[in-house]
Amino acid sequence: MSGRPALPYTTRTAADEQDLAACFQVRKEVFVVEQEVPEEIEYDVHDADAVHVIAFAADGTALGTGRLLHGPAAVGRTGGDASVGSLGRLAVTGAARGLGVGAALVRAIEDAARGLGLTAVDLHAQTHALGFYERLGYVAYGPEFPDAGIPHRAMRRTL
Repeated sequence: MSGRPALPYTTRTAADEQDLAACFQVRKEVFVVEQEVPEEIEYDVHDADAVHVIAFAADGTALGTGRLLHGPAAVGRTGGDASVGSLGRLAVTGAARGLGVGAALVRAIEDAARGLGLTAVDLHAQTHALGFYERLGYVAYGPEFPDAGIPHRAMRRTL
């Protein structure tokens, strides 16, 4: 944790086009600008049907986002198991890192997964973030693989 005071924030499921635009802006800031992921691969057809969650500061500033794929969109990422959701595109702005926003977003995605009757959540973690997800109960499996030129590992948490 940095020496910054805790910033009041809330997480919620994206409710409208304005919330979705805020989700996409955070993803652009973190993945496209900061991590240099090509913009044409950051956004995909799954965004239309995913459950998006967002964290907002008390002043309305978007601090972080993530998405949950479920049903047919998740099956290809979860080894063919339709009862497992796929957490992805988790991004927290630089100013909000170290404040618990990422963990709050993961828990909000897990709550959404439970609400859909899913039994577990899979994700593809950038290898530098493995410890973060392990602290939240995720277990890595399978070999390391590249995604957008960044090393990743598959992880799962049973709900």
